[in-house]
Amino acid sequence: MMYRNRRLLAAVVATAALAAAPAAQAGDHFTKQPTATGSGGAAATVDALATKAAIDTLRRGGNAIDATVAAAGVLGVTEPFSSGIGGGGFMVIRTRSGKVTTIDGRETAPATMRPDTFITTSGTTTPAFDQVRWSGLSVGVPGTVATWDDALDRYGTMSLRKALRPGIHVARRGFAVDQTFFDQTDAAKAWFDDVPATAAIYLDPDGTPRDVGTTLRNPDMAKAYEYLAHHGADGFYHGAIARAMAQAAQHPPVAGADATHPWYPGLMTERDIARYDAIERKPTHVGYRGLDVWSMGPPSSGGSTVGEALNILEGYSPLAADRVQALHRFIEASRYAFADRNAYLADPAYFEVPLRGLLSDSFAAERRAKITDQAANAVVAPGDPYDNEGKSTTHLTVSDAKGNVVSYTFTIESTGGSGIVVPGWGFLLNNELTDFNYDSTTHPNRAEGGKRPRSSMAPTIITRDDKPFLAVGSPGGSMIITTVLQVLLERLDLGRTLPQAIAAPRVSQRNGPTSIAEPAFMETEAPALTARHGHAFGTPQTEIGAATGIEFLPGGRLLAAAEPVRRGGGSAAVVSDR
Repeated sequence: MMYRNRRLLAAVVATAALAAAPAAQAGDHFTKQPTATGSGGAAATVDALATKAAIDTLRRGGNAIDATVAAAGVLGVTEPFSSGIGGGGFMVIRTRSGKVTTIDGRETAPATMRPDTFITTSGTTTPAFDQVRWSGLSVGVPGTVATWDDALDRYGTMSLRKALRPGIHVARRGFAVDQTFFDQTDAAKAWFDDVPATAAIYLDPDGTPRDVGTTLRNPDMAKAYEYLAHHGADGFYHGAIARAMAQAAQHPPVAGADATHPWYPGLMTERDIARYDAIERKPTHVGYRGLDVWSMGPPSSGGSTVGEALNILEGYSPLAADRVQALHRFIEASRYAFADRNAYLADPAYFEVPLRGLLSDSFAAERRAKITDQAANAVVAPGDPYDNEGKSTTHLTVSDAKGNVVSYTFTIESTGGSGIVVPGWGFLLNNELTDFNYDSTTHPNRAEGGKRPRSSMAPTIITRDDKPFLAVGSPGGSMIITTVLQVLLERLDLGRTLPQAIAAPRVSQRNGPTSIAEPAFMETEAPALTARHGHAFGTPQTEIGAATGIEFLPGGRLLAAAEPVRRGGGSAAVVSDR
């Protein structure tokens, strides 16, 4: 009771401070819109302030990599339940010279983690997800700051100090809470209320979310960004912030007896944090109908699974007789590609991922041969690629006038991550270690010390004749893969523009007996798929994914596109509308 009263007083003071300063605005000449066409560079994110940060950076002479980090820093403030420096992600970069590369900023497991850690801690062979998610045990070593630093150092023109300025500004000035932010907070409020550092930022004194329209400021996050601006990435992986992260993971800073949930202690130490490295990796690559598709390889399963499904679909020429048959083949290709993803994708440092086999045309032909005119409506077995060797997130897409393109997906995993804000520093820690097959001691994606859990992120860049053509990506957990794949299908095969492809109702098949679809898909597409091809559908999901993309048009013009409705609508902009 004394804790609640103290928190009430602190929250009243904080609320008064929130109201005292106006929120950061997108600017008099910047209007949030889902589509923009022009030249000189483009950006598309889920948030207007983040898109503005990217465009402002481009207009001041920064390149696409600089603009990506500037926008990502703002998203860490305005989209804290989906992204931020407490998490990790994957960046695909196409440089002005034509080189395509990727940076793996995936979180790593603490050195002392074992395959049975989640099982022995919970006392059950099938640990409940919420039990291990809302805990210090789910926290992996964050890779976002290392990703930003490496990207800027290798391919950018700005310092981390300069790139973080927009994020510092928004964290100090604040932003207006919208309905989407309110709803995300509301879904996690019971756990946020257990952690004083989290509740002080995101909840009102009565334990409810900040009201829509409230200005939410985060001075502790501004302090963290300023610390990084002064000390660089080393200031995140060593010293005060690293100590605070390790302490928060090992001893979740919950409200003692007032906490209403159990919070397992975690394993992450300062030594684990100090040993973190982002890794530059080769991208995955497949050809598709005369185009080159580049994406993220293991430990992400995004590039390989999208690539395998595209290889399966490319074998149909033409793709289909009509839209219904095309969607049928897309759903079934997703089913078989996911069967292989679930069996063979893991951290390549711990398991020999048969990537060449998974992306080979011969393996695609084997899998395509299993697709009939009727839906499988079952969990199908994985194939054998070895003889062919010959979860809440955000995405942003940025390009500049010189030909640099970035497709970047980063996350803290579930909405709100582990629920633990690092006291004094204002950012949420991830729950990324729940992306392991944490209830198995034998799966290739089992938990192990130092290992990176499998991901579904699929930031994608497509080139045509060695020139940029399209860049897309999406959040959405394992449905990222089917979201990106469907956007590509709609744009490349079914005659839709990029904005139409992003807006189209979605369906996701991840090797299950039923497919999951949005209500609009259930109304418009599902009846014919069921009648003609026997597809079964589960309970509709309100939203699947939240894509952004940029298309490179003739004459140097650009089309930037974001969601018109999902997640409250995204924000697309160009440097010049001419």
